[in-house]
Amino acid sequence: MLSEEKIKEAELKVKSYFNEGLVKKEDFKKIIYDTYMKNHKESLFLATKLFKENLSSLWIIVISYYSMFYIANAILYLLGYKIGSKIAHKITSDALIVFVRHKLKQQLIENYELATNEALVISDNLVESYEYERAKREIFQYETTDEIKRGKAKTSLERAQEFSKEIEKLINSINR
Repeated sequence: MLSEEKIKEAELKVKSYFNEGLVKKEDFKKIIYDTYMKNHKESLFLATKLFKENLSSLWIIVISYYSMFYIANAILYLLGYKIGSKIAHKITSDALIVFVRHKLKQQLIENYELATNEALVISDNLVESYEYERAKREIFQYETTDEIKRGKAKTSLERAQEFSKEIEKLINSINR
């Protein structure tokens, strides 16, 4: 679960990102949204294919993460926020906490009839999974054994699939 400190930190950072022009409110352009979704689906497809064929664990992790990055930016864009190219991965992580976290919680309550606290834990875990994968992608090359790499690749793919499933549900509820 996200700590109050992490949430407050993300809120402060997002304000500064706006002030610095790193995040902007932007009118919706279908081509941008469609590109995010196309890149997301292609990345998830390729990560799944690599995993099934027992190919590069490194690239399963990288591509799984990018599938999450693209769909995260798609939902943020759908909500009216465009992330710039400078430190985009960290900004996306903070923006998920600020703009998507509670929407996910509400969706989980409605779709699964969960209690508020239970839905909050699940939504926080989904948002945190993005940050875990971002960090893992940065340090993965230093792991040594193929068995460790394969296990981490499996976790990355599973997180990307779960993240994708829940964000796509949220996107569909917004598009209604």
